[in-house]
Amino acid sequence: MKREKWFDRKFDFSFEENIFPLLLKRLEKAPTTLANTIDSLTKEQLTHKRNGKWSIQENVGHLIDLEPIWQGRLDDILTDKIELRAADLQNQKTNFAQHNLRDHNDLLREFSDIRSITVDQLHQLTEKEIYKHALHPRLKTPMRTMDLFLFVAEHDDHHIAAIEELKVK
Repeated sequence: MKREKWFDRKFDFSFEENIFPLLLKRLEKAPTTLANTIDSLTKEQLTHKRNGKWSIQENVGHLIDLEPIWQGRLDDILTDKIELRAADLQNQKTNFAQHNLRDHNDLLREFSDIRSITVDQLHQLTEKEIYKHALHPRLKTPMRTMDLFLFVAEHDDHHIAAIEELKVK
């Protein structure tokens, strides 16, 4: 089955129920899931690029590179900004970061560390803060805190699926 390109994905944030506790679990588990996904792969498997696409390590590095955006967008919502800060849609940070030169265990540790900062912040939120919102700059739709972190969890899963695909090719 072909995986949908990230920028082609559509998101529906019209639900009313509080799924935030479930999202927290997904976000907390992402570093372990990622580590288990690449466990036992060789350096060659981790750094091999196919058809000009990111390697497995570059996908891991990309998750690290974007975490400050997610943290900043949380701050945007909590400080009543009208619109969330924009992300670099060309992913220049990842493209120039040379993640393939790093040790994969260092990348996994860095992702775990930066994600735990995000999750710690999320555990402190009130229910009112979970429902606060700001406009997403690309999707042009209001995004609540809960929606933002559904988006993040889906983004994690998108890249973990990409890594799984790279493992079998």
